[in-house]
Formats: sequence, structure tokens, C-alpha cells
Amino acid sequence: MSRRIVVIWFPHLVTDRLLRKQPELKELPFVLVITERGRRIVKAVNVLAKEKGIHENMVLADCKALVPELTVLDYDEAEPNKLLMALAEWCIRFSPCISIELPNVLILDASGCTHLWGGEENYLNDIHKKFDAFGYMIRSAMADTIGTAWAVCHYGSDRSIIETGKEVKALATLPAAALRLEPVILEKLDKLGLKTIGSFMMMPNSALKRRFGQSILMRLAQAFGEEMEITEPIVPLIPFQERLPSLEPIRTAEGIEIAIKTLLQMLCERLQKEMKGLRKCVFTCYRIDGLIEKIEIGTSKPSRNTLHLFKLFENKIATIEPDLGIELFVMDAPVVEELQSSQDALWTVSGKDETVIAELLDRLSGKTGVQAIHRFLPAEHYWPERSFKEAISLTEKPSTDWRTDIPRPLHLLPVPELIEVSVPIPDYPPLLFRYKGAIHNVKKADGPERIEQEWWLQSGLYRDYYCVEDEQGARYWIFRSGDYDSGNVKWFIHGFFT
Repeated sequence: MSRRIVVIWFPHLVTDRLLRKQPELKELPFVLVITERGRRIVKAVNVLAKEKGIHENMVLADCKALVPELTVLDYDEAEPNKLLMALAEWCIRFSPCISIELPNVLILDASGCTHLWGGEENYLNDIHKKFDAFGYMIRSAMADTIGTAWAVCHYGSDRSIIETGKEVKALATLPAAALRLEPVILEKLDKLGLKTIGSFMMMPNSALKRRFGQSILMRLAQAFGEEMEITEPIVPLIPFQERLPSLEPIRTAEGIEIAIKTLLQMLCERLQKEMKGLRKCVFTCYRIDGLIEKIEIGTSKPSRNTLHLFKLFENKIATIEPDLGIELFVMDAPVVEELQSSQDALWTVSGKDETVIAELLDRLSGKTGVQAIHRFLPAEHYWPERSFKEAISLTEKPSTDWRTDIPRPLHLLPVPELIEVSVPIPDYPPLLFRYKGAIHNVKKADGPERIEQEWWLQSGLYRDYYCVEDEQGARYWIFRSGDYDSGNVKWFIHGFFT
């Protein structure tokens, strides 16, 4: 399949946008101007002003002399870039790969997209229909190369579709400016009478390079497909993406569910062929009013189980607002990992199968948020704050075993909190302690357990830990930092037992 490129040109981009915001200007000729070197220069004109002979880069005084009733407005230099980016993002419904060319051109890679609209002609017609509805005047063309599509779009027939291998015929009668050459080169070509591309495109490369430089050879090669023209997409391409356009706008939750199931089936089939599973999935809905709705899910381990993935999406369908209807659905898997095909059948196994656990965690995180679920592993440290770490994934293995020979609290404070105690000295547990304003009388106690600092990490005082129980039966893990002989003793609470 050859590469198919669509170039969309907005001859009156900024003024069309202004007419959308101020419809009262529709019947008036107007221009947008800026000040350059003390002169007011025209940067954009609407259709009525252009018909009266006004064009870009004219001095405003000359324009007013030509059209006294001309309306003058200020030009925002940042407007074309912002507007073109917004239109490019909206056009993602037509292609996942879109680039911009300032000040008024969009470049779409339509390879593999046009069949969703029933062919290339329907594809271009739908683009024009949408932009006409938004009030933008456009011209478009489709070809195998950016160079040919750009040339025909600007200087050929509107909505032209250039078949593969017909680039030479399409370009031959177009003016030299259609190749996007520098003004200096165009001036030289004009002086020599080489006004059309056909008048010089068959000349030897050596002669063209000697007279006009390397750039004319590059532009010809790009237009004919002999040299690749690289553009930068506004959105990085996602390798695993599926698209589903709808013939009629979808407004119901049932229709959205069908779209999710269909796209998941298509996406998971691709993942299975490449022995991968997804860890993150984004479902995007493009509404006919131009707005975009998104929902996103994540998994604890790679998955391509369509039933499980749909259940994760199912809880979030209610957050989608279709409004007047959704015309395009897109499913992206921006994060994927290796997954062996043998693992695909494990999800139905009961018991302690890790896949079942992972899918349970996915459902829980879909309801409570992924930040509410944590898995901890033992770490090779004695100091309590360093004795554990959070696991990166469900399959991460511990480097050591949990210590079970002595009790440890279920809830450990991230930072020990200072308490006031009444204690017989030197090595007895407290008789009572005050924590957060409440006094706890100690009825039972066990300890001390001495824990030293790891000398290779940090130097400091040792700790003597006690397990104590108060009158209500609540159990606490408290410690004394330092000894009484040094005169620098403090007591802390560090954890709570169940």
C-alpha cells in the first residue's frame, strides 16, 4: 500500500475564524494589520477585500485609497499557530498522523484511513463538509507525496486526487512556485522563461544544480517520491491504535459499549499476534460538535483479555457525555509489555493464580483509584522505616523474607511521633504515656528490643522498642531513643497493632 497524503490549505484562516466570532463582519471587506517599521502592513484579508484588489503585505494607506470603506482590525501574530494547532488536533478524527505548516496548511497521512469513509473521494468530501459547517474555506488535494499534494492543492483543481505514478502529469502544467522554491530561484526561472514545472523538470540534474542550486533538485525529488519528506506529527504516533467511525452519530450508552467491545477485540487480536499485553488503554470519543471525551484504564500486569478490559471500562462509560452524538471512536494502548501466549488462558484458573489477583486489583483500582492500592515487600534493613519497600509490579519477587520471629505492628507511622512518658529507669517500659492529648495507662508491656542504626547508611542513637497495651486493650509500638546516662532521652510512638 502506497503512502497517501492529504494537504488542506486555509486561504483565509484567520479571517474565517474572526467571522465565526463576529458574524456581523460577513458583509464587510476587512483586513488585519500590524505595525512594521512605522508602517501599517496588511497580514490577512477576507474574501470581499480580496475581490476588491486587497492582498497580504500591502501598506494600509494604499488599501484605504483603493477601498475607502475598508474595515481595519488588529492582527495577532500568535493566532495562526494556535488556531492551526487546534484544527490539527480536531482533524485527528481523519488521521492519527497530522502535521502543520505555518501559516495555513495541514498535512494528513491518510494511509489506511480512506476505506473507513468508503474511498478517497468520500474522505475528501467529508473533510470539506465538516469545515464548511464550521465556516472555514479550504482547498485540498491527495497524492502519494507531500510535494505533489501541496502543489495541486495550491495551484491545481480543488479536491484533486492524484493516482499513484501520475505525479509527473499532475505537476507538469503547474507554475514553478508550486514546488515551494525560494523567491530568488523563482525569479531566475522566470527570467529564463521557465514558468511551469514541466519546462525544467526533465532537464539534467547537473544543469539545474549549477544554475539554481541543490534545493530545486530536492523539491523535485520530494514531489516525485524519490526523496522522503519528513514532517513532525503534532501527536506522537501510538503503534497500537484502532479507529472506528460511525455512519450515524452515537448518543446512547449501548452504542458506546458496542464501540468499546469492537475496538478491544481488534486491539487484542493485534496484541496477540505480537505476543504483547497492554498496561494502559485510552478510549477517545470525537463528538460532532468538535469536543473530545476520554476515559482511561490501567492494569496491574500485561493483559489482552477483552472481557476483563471491558469490565474496567464499563464503570466509566457513564462519565462520557455524547451530547449531539459521537462520530469517531479511537482506542489507544500507549503502554504495552511482553506477554506469552500461554498466559492468555490462565485468567479462568481459580485459586492463587496471579492473573486472577491482578484482574481483581484492576477492578478495585477502577473504583477506588490506583493510588489506594499498594503492595509491599521486605527490604534488607533492620531500621523499621527502611525494612520494607513498595513493589513495582505484581510479579516482583522479594529479595529477602519477612521477619516473623518477633511481632511487628500492622500500621507503621512513616515518621515516629514524640510522646510524653512516665517511666521508672533505667530499662523499664513506661507506666503511662501521653499521645495527641490523651493519657494511656500501660497495663502490659514486652521488651525492650534494641535496634541499631545501620552504620553504613547513617550514624545516630540506638532505639529500645516496647510492645505495650493500655487499659482499653489497644496495643502500641513505642521506643526510647538513647539512654539516660547521656541525658538525651526521648520517647516516640512508631506503630499500632490490631
